[in-house]
Amino acid sequence: MEEYSVLRFYASTTDKIHNELLYEYIVYKAKEKNISGVTVYRGVMGYGLSSKHVNTSRFWELVEKLPVVIEMVDKTEVLEEFYEYIEPILKEMPKGCMAYMLPVNMKLMKKGG
Repeated sequence: MEEYSVLRFYASTTDKIHNELLYEYIVYKAKEKNISGVTVYRGVMGYGLSSKHVNTSRFWELVEKLPVVIEMVDKTEVLEEFYEYIEPILKEMPKGCMAYMLPVNMKLMKKGG
């Protein structure tokens, strides 16, 4: 039986790598590497180790620095390879981020079409 995991990255909506938004960069690289599925969640409030204050969503702010979670699910081996690929890029970032991986009990992974 194959093992599946979820790989999560915690960052900010304003984090960039190679002049691209970090979350977009990760999603497009995951697609190139054929990761089964990726979703980006935008938080309404949060902070990280490098934050000086709590970031929160306010309707009058034009530019929001908010937390994002990039979550991907696939076979554990595939996610390990992807993380090994992306880790050096994440370490280049001037700001902080966090990544972790947990095993999941896959109940259904149905391909449409």
